[in-house]
Amino acid sequence: MKKLKTIIQYECTTSFKYIWYFYAIQYAVVALSCIIIAIAVGSPEKVGMNCLEINTVIYISILGVLGFKEDFKMLIQNGFTRKYIFLATISMFAFTSAIMGFVDTVAGNLLHYFIRDYSSLFGSIYGYNNIFANWLWLFLFYMLICSLFYIGVLVINKIGKISSIYLGVVLGGIALLAVAVFRYVISDEIAQNLMKLAAKAMGFMSNGTINYFFPMVTFLLIMTVLGLGSYMVMRRTELK
Repeated sequence: MKKLKTIIQYECTTSFKYIWYFYAIQYAVVALSCIIIAIAVGSPEKVGMNCLEINTVIYISILGVLGFKEDFKMLIQNGFTRKYIFLATISMFAFTSAIMGFVDTVAGNLLHYFIRDYSSLFGSIYGYNNIFANWLWLFLFYMLICSLFYIGVLVINKIGKISSIYLGVVLGGIALLAVAVFRYVISDEIAQNLMKLAAKAMGFMSNGTINYFFPMVTFLLIMTVLGLGSYMVMRRTELK
């Protein structure tokens, strides 16, 4: 357990400082934009920006990739097992997602309060009535994005770039086939039921209310599948 604690501390400490570099750059750009717009049109509320959380999604997507590529070789060479590396990486994803979800929740609500035209990612979907749900939703969503890109880079490393391209083409074909089946094959009644089920999974109930619990469960289920897949691939990943 001491080795696991050491590797988790290393991963979290390494990622922690880069979070603030990211936010420093992002909000410096936001502040500069507000100043320029305020000078030009006399009101910072005219700034045409929304959903700054998308920038965070891009950042954590990169984190999901680097979570494997940068550390795996070094940690394996220093005697850490694949199980410990996987647990440490997931811990880093959770640590980073929790912090960035909190910052984005606070910043998103403050920006919406002071700049009424601004809409945060969660607020544009669910509104601004539940700050805790906002943070938890972002935390799990960011974790899901990290997990998705993590298993992606693991698969690419395992099967190689050429095979990965073929796999991407196959998956793209399956996606297009699924869309075609959804539009032209299944009945309208089944299609509507599937859409209602998808809406319910994201918390939109048929009576017009919002259930914040359902999207959390949806994200957790997807993350569990991605996590199990990542671990199975990592167990068979050789040092290159």
